[in-house]
Amino acid sequence: MSDILDVQSNEEKARGLMAWGWVSYLLHLVVAVGAVIPGAQPGAALLVIALIIDLVKKGDAEGTWQASHFSWRIRTVLWAGVLYVLTSPLWLLFVFPGWIAWALISLWFLYRIVRGMVAMNKGQELYA
Repeated sequence: MSDILDVQSNEEKARGLMAWGWVSYLLHLVVAVGAVIPGAQPGAALLVIALIIDLVKKGDAEGTWQASHFSWRIRTVLWAGVLYVLTSPLWLLFVFPGWIAWALISLWFLYRIVRGMVAMNKGQELYA
């Protein structure tokens, strides 16, 4: 009897993690698309909410294929933040180099989010 309950609770846990993963990916996607389209900035609040979801739920996903998705999103946000900060002095030199650098970072961010969404839809782990 307890084996049946364990299987059901694992399935429910997997569905719950999948739902949280999709919520996080959609929030990231809104931010990523907003970063690529000039004038469509949805704000950093959505990104912070998504990052908090990922940080809180990452522990629940340990030992599952979905753990890689939580780590993937966290690393993506942290690397994008570091890259934005490192390239921000370019805006002081000239607007054009700063714009190019941030556009490339934004496209990379969008690529990582879409790649993660495709892998999650297929039920696949992410590496690197």
